[in-house]
Amino acid sequence: MNDLSKDAANHLAVDEAGVGQRVDNFLLRLLKGVPKSHIYRILRSGEVRVNRKRVRPDARLALGDDLRIPPVRTAVGTKPPARPSRAIALPILYEDEALIAIDKPPGLAVHGGSGIRFGLIELLRAERPRARLLELVHRLDRDTSGVLLVAKKRAALLALHATLREGGADKRYQVLVKGRWRDAMRRVELPLARYLTGQSERRVRVEHEGGKAARTVFYRRQVWPKALPPCSLLEAELHTGRTHQIRVHLTHLGFPLAGDDKYGDFAWNRELSKQGLKRMFLHAWRLSLPHPLSGQELNLESPLPADLAAFVARLDDTPSARDDD
Repeated sequence: MNDLSKDAANHLAVDEAGVGQRVDNFLLRLLKGVPKSHIYRILRSGEVRVNRKRVRPDARLALGDDLRIPPVRTAVGTKPPARPSRAIALPILYEDEALIAIDKPPGLAVHGGSGIRFGLIELLRAERPRARLLELVHRLDRDTSGVLLVAKKRAALLALHATLREGGADKRYQVLVKGRWRDAMRRVELPLARYLTGQSERRVRVEHEGGKAARTVFYRRQVWPKALPPCSLLEAELHTGRTHQIRVHLTHLGFPLAGDDKYGDFAWNRELSKQGLKRMFLHAWRLSLPHPLSGQELNLESPLPADLAAFVARLDDTPSARDDD
């Protein structure tokens, strides 16, 4: 921050240390003492540009990119960045010198912003202040639980990004849906596009003209045809990583995801809440991919969390409700 002009726009060339980083994370580390809300405001307003173009906060930087940063002043008396008032245990599924696999709990955003002071990555950095680098490899929605990767080395981060981008990872989720799913396996290829609602909320929908390719394979795992209403437990295999892909594909097919407050069946969600399901039934249970440095196969699994497992057990206890055929 000391080397940046506070009176004129700054232009920085992204070096190797910034390659692969999200623009918002890069700015949060560079502009120490500047409120997070202000950094997201200058991103939304287009005052921050990469190669003269507006960018979203999650845009990734590349070597040599020209990053324009507007003049930003640190408020007089600005306090150092706040730390979490209490430690939150982050269960570790696997860790080595290159990466950490975290069993992300539900209800925790992966990073701060948009009214959230501390996300998982901020908590992890506060817990490990001497770590040279801790960067999210990918994201999970706030209510989604399960396997989440964090890189500890720049080389590992870039290699993991390439693996995910090129389809070299096997990503599986467990989901509960409304309705009796009849296919043992079903491939779904429906292009998705983002849009804004009348209330300026970001959403995703199936859009055959102009949408981005999105492919999910669903496997039937268990069906409760006599539950009220009938419901099914599925395994979802992601072949692309579009925003809200599983949720939008399921709703479009007529099988809304249990507890989904954006695309789901809201009346059913209220009934589910009364029955004990207080959040979305979407769990990232397995991730298999080559290790970013050694190339050896990594198989990471997160067991179904207690709240979701308890709801499945409740369905199993319903008289004559289960059917595995």
